[in-house]
Amino acid sequence: MRRGMAEWGTICALLSFALAGTVALAAPASTSAPAFPDHPIKLIVPFGPGGPPDVAARIIGAYLSEHLGPVVVENRAGAGGTLAARYVASSPPDGYTLLAGTAGSLSISPQLYKNAGIDPLKEFTAVALVSSAPLVLAVQKSVPVRSVAALIAYAKANPGKLNYGAVIGTPPHLSGEMFKRITGANIVFVPYKSAAQATTDVVSGQMNMTFEGTTGISPFIKSGQLRALAVTSPHRIPDLPDLPTMDELGYRGMPPDSWQAIVAPAGTPAAIVDKINAIVNQGLATPELRGKIVGLGGEPQPESAADFAAFIVSQYKLWGDVIRITGVTLN
Repeated sequence: MRRGMAEWGTICALLSFALAGTVALAAPASTSAPAFPDHPIKLIVPFGPGGPPDVAARIIGAYLSEHLGPVVVENRAGAGGTLAARYVASSPPDGYTLLAGTAGSLSISPQLYKNAGIDPLKEFTAVALVSSAPLVLAVQKSVPVRSVAALIAYAKANPGKLNYGAVIGTPPHLSGEMFKRITGANIVFVPYKSAAQATTDVVSGQMNMTFEGTTGISPFIKSGQLRALAVTSPHRIPDLPDLPTMDELGYRGMPPDSWQAIVAPAGTPAAIVDKINAIVNQGLATPELRGKIVGLGGEPQPESAADFAAFIVSQYKLWGDVIRITGVTLN
């Protein structure tokens, strides 16, 4: 009997050893899946350097670098942001290639360009909404008007004399066209490749007026180089509290604002999306990052990835309606 018990003990020991080996093989090795990220992330800006989207992307990119390791900001301008959008959409969905998306590149240009070749509602995963910026109607200081009504009257008395510049397929472009539609003012649109250059030209007097996000023109308004006439947001903004809204003045139907966000290729793992979203929202709650965005005239917009996804859908419809109303099309 004692011999039988000894043999049974040996068998149990062997079974325990074999089972342990089986469990070890079934469990994933800690080194088989490197923690994200293990190499630099690319944040693609769909417009040229120096403009509001680029400045905002570099601010958020610098913050991400502090918490995720190197984030390289890369400009890929062209076709209203659709070139960069297609590049990111076709990249591996691994979190290493992100798009610094805007209202222009995600809501306007895909519907404005006949051959855009991108469907943002299907080809991207929403990651994080960063900020919004109301659009301001401002004129160069030499333009002899001090109100929206006076601007409209001047434009009608001098058809084709006034002009405004903006990057094609952006909120400033479509806002200008909607303004013309609502008021009947004859104002000439001049296309630009860079928002920074468009702003520079209106400040210098080569252009007469602009619709631009507060991110890009608040400093010029405060310095007196541009004269702000109205803001497109539903409510007055803290940065320019004396500036009336277009709705207050009776010009309803203007698009409310522009916005900056981060999206990734469709299929990017939820764990990666949630990690980046949490870091962005954490940053937007800090005085340092929040202060930088507010200093540019933007308003931080911390949201969950799910809420941001719903926001993209609503914005796609909003700007689609603007395109249909204004009748703007591009090849």
